[in-house]
Amino acid sequence: MENKTKLKGIIEAILFTIGESVTLDRLASVLEKDPEDLKVILEEMKIDYSAEERGICLIELDGAYQICTKIETYDYVRKLVSQPKKRSLTDVMLETLSIIAYKQPVTKQEIEAIRGVKCDFAVNKLIEYKLVKELGRLETLGRPIVFGTTEEFLRCFGVSSIEELPDIDEVTKQSFMDEAMEEVSAALNVTI
Repeated sequence: MENKTKLKGIIEAILFTIGESVTLDRLASVLEKDPEDLKVILEEMKIDYSAEERGICLIELDGAYQICTKIETYDYVRKLVSQPKKRSLTDVMLETLSIIAYKQPVTKQEIEAIRGVKCDFAVNKLIEYKLVKELGRLETLGRPIVFGTTEEFLRCFGVSSIEELPDIDEVTKQSFMDEAMEEVSAALNVTI
């Protein structure tokens, strides 16, 4: 039998990565070990975890094994998990998101033409927040990536499809464009 400490580390990595219970037979198959020999090692691991001041334990559930947090740590884990993830969208991200939502499929170049500034950071953050995704590439020179909104976007904004987004009338659109041009002019310190 190979180094027992190394095998325990491999088992720990498997159970941690899977995040749910794994049957003894499945573990034995993956590790190419005899189930009875493996059961002895798993029982040793259970004892190791319980004897040490560790935050995790190894439990057996109907012939399957899983790594879990110890009951003693529950209150601390609960406090952390119950804190909402604070993901706020900056004005730049909201502006970029609205352009993508109304113009999709749209390229970064098109977004930048509308906004008048680079949008790499905003688009990357929107992708990270799963509000925007890559839809593919245009069949033109350079094959630029086109972006669109996701199901998560629809959930967050309470609509079931893009068609439910509110219409923007031409006067409002022109007002937005004038405001954007003023911002660009101010940033460049020129007059239009």
